[in-house]
Amino acid sequence: MAEKEKIQHALFQYCLRLADNSLILGHRLSEWCGHGPVLEEDIALTNIALDHIGHARALLQYAAQVEGKNRTEDDLAFLRKEHEFYNTMLAEQLNGDFGKTIVRQFFTDVFDFYFYQELSKSSDEMLAAIAAKSFKEMTYHLRHSSEWVIRLGDGTEESHQRIQKSVNDLWMFTGEFFEMNEVDEILLKEKIAVDLSKVKSLWEKKVFEVLKTATLVKPESTWMQTGSRKGFHTEHLGFLLAEMQYLPRAYPDAKW
Repeated sequence: MAEKEKIQHALFQYCLRLADNSLILGHRLSEWCGHGPVLEEDIALTNIALDHIGHARALLQYAAQVEGKNRTEDDLAFLRKEHEFYNTMLAEQLNGDFGKTIVRQFFTDVFDFYFYQELSKSSDEMLAAIAAKSFKEMTYHLRHSSEWVIRLGDGTEESHQRIQKSVNDLWMFTGEFFEMNEVDEILLKEKIAVDLSKVKSLWEKKVFEVLKTATLVKPESTWMQTGSRKGFHTEHLGFLLAEMQYLPRAYPDAKW
């Protein structure tokens, strides 16, 4: 494969990785619509879900353009199979109770905040523009989830116990945020991708700071799940895709 084609393929894979994380997380959050603990929070989670899906749309449109095979954003969202998705396993985890949803969102929001801040400096103008446009929303997301982690952790005995359990249960999925492979290596040379080792130290500092304020304890285990960069996932993604992709697959020519 020629050098230019190698870079284009890596850029396509990189866009899919970022888009898939937003798309799958957005779909998971949308499951809260009509089920939030209070009306205001129901609306907040639904709006955050829409932000993620909008972000995924922009990245999938660009991925389709980079690929150049006449596929659309809808094709990439609804016609790929489970092993062709590259979102983190954290994004596909079940919502659980409100505290578990908040912890999943908090871990992701801290990563997104620092990652997209760096991506806005990318040499790829489109990726830089998408990152810069999304950063304001990500700042709000992080403030929202951080405040809830502190409120639940430093709240009642029950809320403290339940959110600490969520922190413990989801911790093993956070290592995938910082995994790099050949796609990152190719794009780092072109100053397109973000060096995730720099993001990791910022992520840890912020997460530990909020957990401490919330009177929560960082899990001692260092074992981490891995595999999403290669298309490996938990059993939850298949069920999510079955629901999300049903209509376009059952009625491929349907128009709204």
